[in-house]
Amino acid sequence: MSDAGVIHDIGYQRYEGPRLGRSAVFGAIYQHGLRASFGLGRSAKAKIFPWLVAGIVLLVAVINAAVKAQANIILFDYFSFDDTMSWLVIFFVAIVAPELVSRDMRSGVLPLYFSRPLRAFDYIGAKFAALATAVFLLLGVPQLIMFLGGAFTTKKGASGVWNEFLDLLPGWGYSVLWALLFASISLLVASITGKRAFAAGGIVAVFLMTTPVVGVLSILPSSTAQHLAGLASPMSLLAGVQSWLRGQNSMDLDIGDFGVIYGIELFCLVAAALLLLLARYRKVASL
Repeated sequence: MSDAGVIHDIGYQRYEGPRLGRSAVFGAIYQHGLRASFGLGRSAKAKIFPWLVAGIVLLVAVINAAVKAQANIILFDYFSFDDTMSWLVIFFVAIVAPELVSRDMRSGVLPLYFSRPLRAFDYIGAKFAALATAVFLLLGVPQLIMFLGGAFTTKKGASGVWNEFLDLLPGWGYSVLWALLFASISLLVASITGKRAFAAGGIVAVFLMTTPVVGVLSILPSSTAQHLAGLASPMSLLAGVQSWLRGQNSMDLDIGDFGVIYGIELFCLVAAALLLLLARYRKVASL
């Protein structure tokens, strides 16, 4: 045999360990996405904005709990807290959503991801779950602080703690709706471009530019248009759903008898955003 035909053993070995499959890949992407949402495992620069937003939200919750304990004045209940923090939630998803999807798109690693057993559905599902969890933690942890402040200062004993807990649960449910809607829309917008600055600007524009539309529709002479005005903006849409489920909301939004329309639009908006995301990444996977 000539020297050109010699096979050299340079130490490569076949992988003989367990193959964990799609669920393990899903979990790894979810965990990485959740950590990346708060800049964990990254540079100090990546932690500044997420933790600045989280710190402000936590500070508001602590102040609210302290005022309630000392003066028995409720600045925010669990529902109005979410509505009041809407601007901070917008800025949070505008920074985090491009971090989760635009970086992969810009670096061109998606075809490599999808060459493995990973499916586009798994990738989108893990990213969506990670961002939705991050938004829920952003709102849910301060709500828990408000609950603890109310529970430890109540003068009604165990019944007071139980009543505070019954107030907290629907508040957490409202935060889940915020997380699902904001995560789905912001990921869809961020998936359009690999440039994080453009993606962040697009997310802020989508959420804020719809607000004036609500104002215009709400001053029309038609009562139907006024009742349906809240459908034009994600924030007022959530307030409308709150009004439908509770019979009141913190934005003084009058939805008339159209509460079910608000609920249907919320469901359809989240579903449509996820389906468009899936179509977008299936196209990338097929390249």
